[in-house]
Amino acid sequence: MMASFKKTNAKIFAKPGPKTTPDTVYWKKLGVPVLVKEFGPIDYIDFSPVQPHYFALTCSVRVQIYNPITKLVFKTLSRFRETAYGATFRSDGRLLCAGGEENHVKLFDVKSKSLLRVFKGHTGAVHRCYFTADKTHIASFSDDKSVAFWDIPSEKQVSSFSEHQDYIRAGAVSPVSPDIFLSGGYDNIVRMYDTRTNVSVFHVDHGAPVESLLFLPTGGIFMSAGGTEVRVWDAFSGGRLLAKLSQHHKTITCLHLASDNKRLLSGSLDHHVKIYDIATYQVVHTLDYPNAILSLGVSPGDETVVVGMVDGVASISRREEEERITKQERKRISFRYAPDNFRPASADIVVPELVLDRISKHDECLRKFQYSKALDCVLIPFVVNKNPMVTVAVYQELLRRKGLQTALAGREGKALLVVLRFLIKYIGDYRFTRVLLDVTNILLDIYDDASSLSLEAKKLFVVLAERVKAEEKLTVDLTALQGELQLLLSGASVAETKKISAVEEKPILPSRTAQSYTVR
Repeated sequence: MMASFKKTNAKIFAKPGPKTTPDTVYWKKLGVPVLVKEFGPIDYIDFSPVQPHYFALTCSVRVQIYNPITKLVFKTLSRFRETAYGATFRSDGRLLCAGGEENHVKLFDVKSKSLLRVFKGHTGAVHRCYFTADKTHIASFSDDKSVAFWDIPSEKQVSSFSEHQDYIRAGAVSPVSPDIFLSGGYDNIVRMYDTRTNVSVFHVDHGAPVESLLFLPTGGIFMSAGGTEVRVWDAFSGGRLLAKLSQHHKTITCLHLASDNKRLLSGSLDHHVKIYDIATYQVVHTLDYPNAILSLGVSPGDETVVVGMVDGVASISRREEEERITKQERKRISFRYAPDNFRPASADIVVPELVLDRISKHDECLRKFQYSKALDCVLIPFVVNKNPMVTVAVYQELLRRKGLQTALAGREGKALLVVLRFLIKYIGDYRFTRVLLDVTNILLDIYDDASSLSLEAKKLFVVLAERVKAEEKLTVDLTALQGELQLLLSGASVAETKKISAVEEKPILPSRTAQSYTVR
């Protein structure tokens, strides 16, 4: 019986790239995004806390409420004469409030789309407004440099604070106290207020115009975004800075919590959404988008991620549902999908799967000692560009068999040019340099008579010689650099050794107490 042919062993070099982590796998399960064109830049996105988690897009002179499953408009709130801003749901999902260029805060019934209240008092555009934890008050943040606190039943202003020196474009309410809320302005200052006092409790300097604010669920830590930084502050210690996150290279416009408040998402004008681990503040994944990001929303359970961009396009990504096929359905589809605990009956005949041991074309040629054909098989463009290690492995096998000279001899025209181009392209690759230098030496020995070569082949030989000289010069420079580094490191180690020896040899003087005792 003939022995099986041993295939050519092509060494596979792992490509450097990002490591696959559980977060990478988790966020890549988001389906292909659906792009929806709106009437203007999407200022704000908010998800309803109750099923089926409709989300509100605030853009132009309307608020569009979308169904996340069908990705179609469910309801439209259009009771605005000028641009609307910052529409948010109440914690029960029944009411929605929104600001706008009309200087008012409007309260809507989500089910009937009725306008229930209009809170008047600001003299500038209201960019953000939020329901408090007790569901009966609204905090609003305006370009008139003031923060207002409204009572929903009486439609009256309870309190107002005017301590900012510039527009207020960001705000947040405490998730645990109905009296605590934050405001962030273009004067770089973040202020915390308590409605039981007449002035702000404390303030911190973010260092850039504040675009977004966010409380963590405990209410003791909050985050501010502005410029290219996200800063983390401790509210209980009067605004002590805990951390700085700087992973974007353009202005950060929005913040949002996800994954049961274990992940923080930040959107930026640099087209990226960075996902951080709240425990370590390290980036665990990045989502890329085609345009600058203005707003961001994530549904409970991370089922849907919606991103609003400056060109009025909303990107809606929904998590793909895993296919669930019952055992009965598997049996109907095919016998190969039988359950793992399936045992054939005694009358059944189990036919083993026939696995054919196929070998590649170049291995087939090597088995027949057709060395030139084997080399031609691995010099085709697909193999050269996608799997150069296979070509180098065949070169190495031909060197081992002492058949490389036979494979390279007698090549004319295109056949020789292909060999030369491969050597020029990959002789500088540290993975293949050793083998390809031997190939080059044999090739020069075969074609030492330049008179028989074509003009193009002569040019490629010159290019190959220049490439080898460049690699030689680079090697010499790197060797010199290595020597200089070793000299510096050895000098540093000698200095450190002398320092340690001096400390060890230093005599220990008796203490003042011991000296006085001896005198006595």
